[in-house]
Amino acid sequence: MSAETEPRTAEEAEAPQESGPTKESGPTEEPGPAEEPAPYGLPGKPFARGPFLFGLVGGLGVLTAIALAQMIEKSLSTIILIVVAMFLAVGLNPAVEALQRRGLGRRPAISIVFTGVVVAFALFGLAVVPPVSQQLSEFIAAVPGYITDLSNHPTVRQIEAEYHVLAQVRQFVTSTLGPALASGIMGAGLVVLNGVFTTVTLLVLMLYFLGSLHTIKEYLLKLVPASRRPRTSAITEQILTGIGGYVAGNVLISVIAGVLTWIFLSIAGVQYALALALVVALTDLIPLVGATIGAVLVTGVALLQSLPAGIACAIFFVVYQQIENYFIYPRVMKRSVDVTPAVTVIAALFGGALLGIVGALLAIPVAAAIALIIREIVLPRQARS
Repeated sequence: MSAETEPRTAEEAEAPQESGPTKESGPTEEPGPAEEPAPYGLPGKPFARGPFLFGLVGGLGVLTAIALAQMIEKSLSTIILIVVAMFLAVGLNPAVEALQRRGLGRRPAISIVFTGVVVAFALFGLAVVPPVSQQLSEFIAAVPGYITDLSNHPTVRQIEAEYHVLAQVRQFVTSTLGPALASGIMGAGLVVLNGVFTTVTLLVLMLYFLGSLHTIKEYLLKLVPASRRPRTSAITEQILTGIGGYVAGNVLISVIAGVLTWIFLSIAGVQYALALALVVALTDLIPLVGATIGAVLVTGVALLQSLPAGIACAIFFVVYQQIENYFIYPRVMKRSVDVTPAVTVIAALFGGALLGIVGALLAIPVAAAIALIIREIVLPRQARS
C-alpha cells in the first residue's frame, strides 16, 4: 500500500481541514416582515404581442368603427335636428341680446323672440293649409261633373260602345286606384303628423339651446388649455356673431321677397296671394336655387289662372332677382359673413350634396367660420415658420 493511500491518523482526521482563502461575508440582513399575498393571486406575465393578438385588436377596432358608423347613420335625422336647432338658436341670439340691451332680462327676451317664431310658424300654416284644402275639396266635388260630361260626349260614347272603356276604368278605380289612394292618404297623414312632431321638437330644442347658450360656451371653453382660452373665446364670439348675422340677414331678405311678392300678386289679381308670397319667402331661404324654385312655383300657379298673370309674374321675378342679387343681398350680408362669391357657391353645392336643403343652409356660415380660422390661426402660423 503506498503512502498516498495510507489512512490518516485520528488527530489529522479531527483537525479542521484548511481550505483556500475565503471571502469575508458582509453584514447579515435581518429578515423583514413577510409580504401579504395578493387577494386574487399574483399577476402573470403580459401576453406576447404576437400577430394573432395584433390581428384580434385590429379586428375589434374595425368592428367598433363599423358599429359607430351604423349608429351615426341611424341617428342622422336626430343629429341634423339638433344641429339645425343649435343653428337657429345662434341665429336668434342677436335678437335676444338686442332686447337685453333695451333693459329686458334674458328670460323675458327669449320668451318674446320664441313667441315671435311660434307666431310665424302658425301664420304660415294658416295661410297655406286653407287654400290647399279648399282647392282639393273643389276638385273632389267637381270630379262627378267631369265624368258626366265625359260620358255624354259623342266620341266617348262611340268608343265605349266598341271597347267598353268606362267599365274598365270603373274596375281599375275600384280594384287598384281606390286602395292605392287610401294608402296614399294614410301615408300623407303620417307625413303630416311626422312634420308636426319634428317642428315641435325643433322649437323645443331651439328654446333650450337659446336659454343655455352662454352655459354651453363656457363649458366648451373649459376644454381648451387656459393659455389659449382668451383667443379661442374671441374667435368663437366672432364665429357666432357671423352665424347670427347670416341668419338674421337671410331672414330679412326672405321677408323682403315675400312682402314684395304679396304686393305684386295682390295688384295682379292672382288668387291666394298671401300663401304664394309665404312660399316665395320660405324658398328664398335656400341659397342659390331657392329664389328660382319659388319663382317657378308661383309663376306656374299664376299661369293656371290666366296667361297674362303668368307672364307678368315671370317678368316680375326676373327683375326682382336681379335687384336682390346685385343690391339687396350684398348690402345686407356685407357685415355678417366674409366669404367670396366663389366659395359661397362651392360651399352651398357641397352642403346640398351632403345634407340636402339643410346642408345648403348651413354651408355658408360654416365656410365663413373655416375662413376665419384659417385667416386667424393657420396663416399667421405659416408666416412665422
